[in-house]
Amino acid sequence: MVDINDQMTQTLKEKGRKWCFRCICGIYSSILLVSTVQGQSQLVDRVVARVGSEIILLSEVEEEFQFARSKDPSLGENVKCDILDNIIAQKLVVYQAIVDSVEVSDEEVDAQLNYRFDAILRQMNGDEAFFEEYYGATIEEMKDRFRDDQKHKILAEKMQGKLISEIEITPREVEQFFKRVPSDSLPYFKSEMEISEIVMFPVVNEVEKKAALDKITTLREKVISGQATFEEVASKNSMDPGSAVRGGDLGYSKRGNYVPEFEATVFGLAKDEISEVIETEFGFHFIQLIERRGNTVRARHVLIKPSITSEDLAKAKQKIDSVRLLVVHDSLKFEAAVKKYSSEDMPSYANGGRVKNPNTNNTFFAADDLDPDTYFAIFDKKPGEISDPLQFNMPDGSKAFRIVQLNTVSKPHKASLKEDFDKITNFAKESKKSEYFMKWLRGKRKETFIYIDPMFGFCGIENKS
Repeated sequence: MVDINDQMTQTLKEKGRKWCFRCICGIYSSILLVSTVQGQSQLVDRVVARVGSEIILLSEVEEEFQFARSKDPSLGENVKCDILDNIIAQKLVVYQAIVDSVEVSDEEVDAQLNYRFDAILRQMNGDEAFFEEYYGATIEEMKDRFRDDQKHKILAEKMQGKLISEIEITPREVEQFFKRVPSDSLPYFKSEMEISEIVMFPVVNEVEKKAALDKITTLREKVISGQATFEEVASKNSMDPGSAVRGGDLGYSKRGNYVPEFEATVFGLAKDEISEVIETEFGFHFIQLIERRGNTVRARHVLIKPSITSEDLAKAKQKIDSVRLLVVHDSLKFEAAVKKYSSEDMPSYANGGRVKNPNTNNTFFAADDLDPDTYFAIFDKKPGEISDPLQFNMPDGSKAFRIVQLNTVSKPHKASLKEDFDKITNFAKESKKSEYFMKWLRGKRKETFIYIDPMFGFCGIENKS
């Protein structure tokens, strides 16, 4: 099966060398060159190119080379020429952004750095001591180390966005783009479907709710009275599997990461204080604050969820089936039923019930993109028809019901303007943006001061001094 991305971007690859922003796109560990002089290791680096006011270090080229070699060990030294040429293109965008007075605020840089380092810290369970041991520097020291790189990344993104933001494409241009793709290279699309859903969760009955509240109240009393430690109670009883294995420890977290009821409670606690039992959408909790650092807290909790009985499930299934009948008999439009009955916590709710494919971020699903239950519930349906109620499990293990409407379905076919105009338009527009950007880049290379160190003279990259 031919990949549409490979086919539709082929024109782009033929028009200019493909390059990326990996050097300045994220946080990476700087690689320093090491040479041995009289048995002693010394750190060596030098400027190997200049682009306007921007410099390129030998270590940048070597880092990219080592990264490429890790993917393909057969690569030779000549690849460094391509790497240097790509970095020159990246620096050229940054330099032009500075010349054009593209502004990047400290707040923007801080926000991106915080986002990236918070992600790293989450993978370490919020353990800052482990972070310092692993990287040999504090979080703030690491942020300072990568501040300029992050600023350059944002500058490059803003500059490129500024250049291509107003590019539009006409139907005539889409047709011309499509005709440039050789007939025998046109992709073959699998059958695809678009679906919408209405999702309902069973409502916990009062008996089970009281049983869960009684259980967590008893567990809290054991901790308060000293009959058991918080960690013991959490490990044996908490229904949050991610934290239970760590004695209830949630790691470090900032404001905005917890549901409102939980956040209001945890940020109102003093160190080592244990909260009263609280209720959230997940169930009943009690919480202990371990440590506070400004707007960051480290806490542990115990979670007890009320049980969903077979009767609760039956009631939920009966309710969603009644909604299905309203839609089937034209008493209610599907989108109106979504707004009235579907869970607002589902991403599809804000999209009128239309479900997005997480693999492609569009609304088209191939058969193998759908879970078997959903596929077999709609595979023999016609557009506009609705499945029977389906029970399914959410990522956290909770049960829910949904009905699925088949919106559209296509047969396997070779790409055509008639059937795939929207998809081809997207590819054509991206191609036009890239062509425009590459043309801009070539023009700027001709008019910008570029110096290449003689050590890379064999690459044939032209100096413009």
